[in-house]
Amino acid sequence: MRKGLICVLFFSLVFIFPAMAEEGMWLLTQLKQLELEKKGLEIRVEDIYHPEKASLTDAIVWLGGCTASFVSPEGLVLTNHHCAHGALQRASSEGKDYIKNGFLAKKRSEELQAIGIRASVLDKIKDVTQEILDAAKGIEDPVERDKKINAAITQMTEKIEDGRDDILANVAAMYNGKQYILFVYKRYQDVRIVYAPPESIGTYGGDIDNWMWPRHTGDFTYGRVYMAPDGSGAKYSPDNIPVKPKNYLRVAKDHLKDGDFTFILGFPGATTRWRTSNSVGWNLKYNYPETVQNFRELLDLMATHTKDSEEGKIRMASLDSGLNNTMKNYQGKIDGMTKTNFLETKKTFEKDLMTFIESKPELKKKYGSILERIKAQYTELARLKTKDDAMGLFGFSNGILSSLASQAYGVAREREKPDEERAPYFTERSVEQTVKNLHLRYYSYYEPVDKAMLKRVFGMVKELPEGQRIEGLEYLFSGSQSIDEFVEAAYAKTKLADAEYAKTLFDKTSKELEALGDPLLTMAARMYDETEEYRKRTRKFSANIVSIRKEYIDALYEWKGEGLYPDANGTMRFTYGNVAGYKPADAVWYEPFTTLKGVVEKDTGEDPFECPDKLNELWEKKDFGQWADSHFDDVPVAFTHRCDITGGNSGSPVMNAKGELVGLAFDGNYEAMTSDWQYDYDIQRTISVNIKYVLFITEKFGGAFHILKEMGLE
Repeated sequence: MRKGLICVLFFSLVFIFPAMAEEGMWLLTQLKQLELEKKGLEIRVEDIYHPEKASLTDAIVWLGGCTASFVSPEGLVLTNHHCAHGALQRASSEGKDYIKNGFLAKKRSEELQAIGIRASVLDKIKDVTQEILDAAKGIEDPVERDKKINAAITQMTEKIEDGRDDILANVAAMYNGKQYILFVYKRYQDVRIVYAPPESIGTYGGDIDNWMWPRHTGDFTYGRVYMAPDGSGAKYSPDNIPVKPKNYLRVAKDHLKDGDFTFILGFPGATTRWRTSNSVGWNLKYNYPETVQNFRELLDLMATHTKDSEEGKIRMASLDSGLNNTMKNYQGKIDGMTKTNFLETKKTFEKDLMTFIESKPELKKKYGSILERIKAQYTELARLKTKDDAMGLFGFSNGILSSLASQAYGVAREREKPDEERAPYFTERSVEQTVKNLHLRYYSYYEPVDKAMLKRVFGMVKELPEGQRIEGLEYLFSGSQSIDEFVEAAYAKTKLADAEYAKTLFDKTSKELEALGDPLLTMAARMYDETEEYRKRTRKFSANIVSIRKEYIDALYEWKGEGLYPDANGTMRFTYGNVAGYKPADAVWYEPFTTLKGVVEKDTGEDPFECPDKLNELWEKKDFGQWADSHFDDVPVAFTHRCDITGGNSGSPVMNAKGELVGLAFDGNYEAMTSDWQYDYDIQRTISVNIKYVLFITEKFGGAFHILKEMGLE
């Protein structure tokens, strides 16, 4: 009951007092309104972000789905171990498992190419709201409006990028399109691994401890960003030189204490704080539980088909990790929403909003039907839900080869349309980038799993009810050939397992692709009309719902005034909070720090709690070097604090009041898995690895003294 009351109070007060507590993923341009000096910040706001002078934001690196930071003047970066997991997997092979055994380059010539990882550094921020909205001025239809806006964004970003691979321009919509901000990045395509601890440290506790506190994971990896001698962000080359960043982070000399002020700069992926009860209900009833089931079945399938293959386990490692992470996150959201009766809390909030709106005739006319209009969109979404769910499986759940066949055929058909009829996301530059990066997908290709995934999807499609069936696939079930026989024959005949061959398909017409007689391309062609209708339905829902959600945000402004942060959308954000423990249940209190003692106590000798012998020896000898905290007489490992983060913040640097590096954010706590939907001051915590543990492992376990020297920590 108390938790539900807290939620209601939060929604009621956030607009009036946006900075009343350690809540929010704030835009860099909003920092001055937070009065951070009163909260404990000891440096100037301008030291964190300045549009013209060097500031801490110049040390922050975007890795796509994670965050990193420069920690030396020679391009050395720190991020999470799980952020480098894919690169370690792609560099591994039978007999050379960098995930399991770790990696250390003793000199720069030995540094390991981080295949598939790019590093982007923010260079410019500009509000372009007027230019983008002017492109759709006077257009009432949400789909057409969305198309015009996307076309304007594409035109703007392509002009800035000018065909260069080392410039990335992104226009991000804030508040569902109330504001548009341009972010321009310098992108570096040559990133290398310098030191990654073994998984027995980097992922200690595995999926059991994932999202849990107390935590004892050394989730860190060092990399280095390189550029061409002329300063361009060129691809990997032995001639490249380390990047000289505008700024880099200095490590805090003092130990972190309970109550200390901290802040984070990073790239949170997506939150849904300003959604309505319709969205909550849809995710709670359908999206989350169905995704959990789908991922659990995929994980079981992968385990079955890789149990006797080291190669298979390595190739599936990143997918396995990603599925497990998302599955536990979604289950946590289900548990959290159910426990706190979150859906009813949302409905109560909306009832109060409508009472306010209906009290003013001008607002009632403008917003009186807004919740009903949102509900109508979800009603339409449910009409073909069973079929659409099955169509949605043909993305990655069906395996890599059939996904590539659908993608290549879709590009051919899109290219054959008149410009005005093409999908808003389609450009020749995007196709070019797809082809350039196509080889990366094959690092996760393992034929037994790929075939099993396609067989599973076909089996699900075969059971679809009348009125929801995929007509283009009926030919698979009408003949004498079984699903297993079709898939086995298709994989025996297709050439799509060859990445170079697959690239050539993106230059062909649809007729040329059909003439190849490839079973997977034939399947893509037969499905195309229904795939296109599915995409149109999805685009229509998205355009309509975003348009109405913008009005909903406007209504909230009318009710509570301005001063809210936009939902996370992959752009750089600032969040702050103090080191704090929390009470997860009655009679239970969690301290905010864990230590090396806890690592040793969890050791079972078996994965995922298999503490390395050398680490046990360091503990027994109390060989902690300069990294022990006298308060614990031990090495601090991880800590909890009130910063407000989500996926994408992984690897984000945690800084103290002086702007010094004290840790790396890597997780949230399971009790607050609804944090993408709401902030809870009492229970929500960020879990970060302590920089002292990072440096202890680097020196005492890894023997990487040269890294400490480069960071000025001799």
